[in-house]
Amino acid sequence: MAVSVPGYSPSFKRPPDTLRLRRKRARSHGAAASPTSEPAPRRAALAAGLPLRPFPAPAGTGRATPARRNPFARLDNRQPAAAEPPSGPGPVLDSNQENDLLWEEKFPETTITELSKTPPVSSETDIPSSESAELPVDWSIKTRLLVTSSQPFAWADHLKAHEEAQGLVQHCRATEVTLPEHIQDTRLSTELRCAFQQSLFYWLHPALPWLPLFPRIGADRRMAGKTSPWSNDETLQHVLMSDWSVSFTSLYNLLKTKLCPYFYVCTYQFTVLFRAAGFAGSDVITAVISPTTRGLREAMKNEGIEFSLPLIKENTHKKKTSGASLGHGEEQAISDEDEEESFSWLEEMGVQDKIKKPDIHSIKLRKEKHEVQMDHRPESVVLVKGINTFTLLNFLINCKSLVATSGPQAGLPPTLLSPVAFRGATMQMLKARSVNVKTQALSGYKDQFSLEITGPVMPHSLHSVTMLLKSSQAGSFSAGLYTHEPTAVFNICPPVDKELDKETVRKELANCGLHPKTLDQLSQVPLLGKSSLRHVEMSDYTYNWRS
Repeated sequence: MAVSVPGYSPSFKRPPDTLRLRRKRARSHGAAASPTSEPAPRRAALAAGLPLRPFPAPAGTGRATPARRNPFARLDNRQPAAAEPPSGPGPVLDSNQENDLLWEEKFPETTITELSKTPPVSSETDIPSSESAELPVDWSIKTRLLVTSSQPFAWADHLKAHEEAQGLVQHCRATEVTLPEHIQDTRLSTELRCAFQQSLFYWLHPALPWLPLFPRIGADRRMAGKTSPWSNDETLQHVLMSDWSVSFTSLYNLLKTKLCPYFYVCTYQFTVLFRAAGFAGSDVITAVISPTTRGLREAMKNEGIEFSLPLIKENTHKKKTSGASLGHGEEQAISDEDEEESFSWLEEMGVQDKIKKPDIHSIKLRKEKHEVQMDHRPESVVLVKGINTFTLLNFLINCKSLVATSGPQAGLPPTLLSPVAFRGATMQMLKARSVNVKTQALSGYKDQFSLEITGPVMPHSLHSVTMLLKSSQAGSFSAGLYTHEPTAVFNICPPVDKELDKETVRKELANCGLHPKTLDQLSQVPLLGKSSLRHVEMSDYTYNWRS
């Protein structure tokens, strides 16, 4: 007898009681039901064309009793049962199994677990995996590389004093080091260890050891609580910006004379990639800015900086050629020219006076709305070419919004990253560590070796490291690449006016500080679009990569 509880309705029944009543009702209905009657769920399933097994008859009776459906049944990831002929009694199924059978007969190849593991549909800019002897050029900045191999990375640890010194000198003098295709004993290869040290160096300004100066976008949380004596000192801020301007100008002059291949300007809101003439298929200096806002673009226009929006032009072209519907990121492709063309056919028909066209203010408001919608998105990437990059240099030096006015980054100049030395720069080094672990295999346990590299891994470092791994790991390794996402769009292919001669590019950029093979790789026309390399695997000296 149920215990009386205050607040409970006397007619309330617990789930077990409800199920017990339903069971009794099902038995009584089953005894009176016609042998030819079918329950509603089975009738619906048969009407939908699902081949169901017949319900088994209870022992001692000649009629089939429908199995009760469990209201708490769940669809799990059981393997589909083998198909059986429709005639003849099948095995007794409980309600859970009956539900699973309905699902598996309708979707025999996919289970719930498999559906949850299905990768999302790739966007139009995603590049499928590919095999090649060389990797495509990737202009994004990586924050971390995680390399795994069946061969140990003992050569990456515990460098001797003279090896560290030699690697530093090789970097400063841009010494070309060519390793054999396969190194027999990597632990004894001083050449390999020095070359690895050489590939980890980069140059930075400003250099504040207690502050993480890359990445700058979204870095407020990491910088919170750090000492910043310049945040409320205008005089100190002026000194920092003056020193930064000298370093920035020095880098641009090196780029213009082709003694620096490229460099990055990392602000708290956007990143700029400056590339020397000869890179990305361009015969002039280029600068790519991402992400941008309508305010920044308007300010650049007011300074007389000519620029283009490569992804917007690309989307406009797709709209005109394919007639496909545009997504949210493509709506802003509507231009003034599009507005004029949309009403030109009315004039041809002579009915333009009978149609009320939107006024100038309405068109302007709609255009401004489209421009704001693409702010902070990859589609907002801006391309500046030629002499306009020098105007951009002056604009950035004098741009007050370049530096945060509040928060942990207040008063801190943007970060300059370069593969070569420049005025006011500090030499920095990527962090590398190797780990040896035991992993389970069919025959027991096997050794798995990994190498982790963290820091702002720029394109030249990524290529240098992969060349070293090719020799040290006998042409077999895999690597996960972690991208600083705002820089992934730097892999868009800018408009190419003419095809550059590779030999001329090699000759003109011979003193830019890059290994000849790295120079050849970075001279390729970008192919990754808005994507970047995410995974690289080498097997038998052949690359397989995914973006």
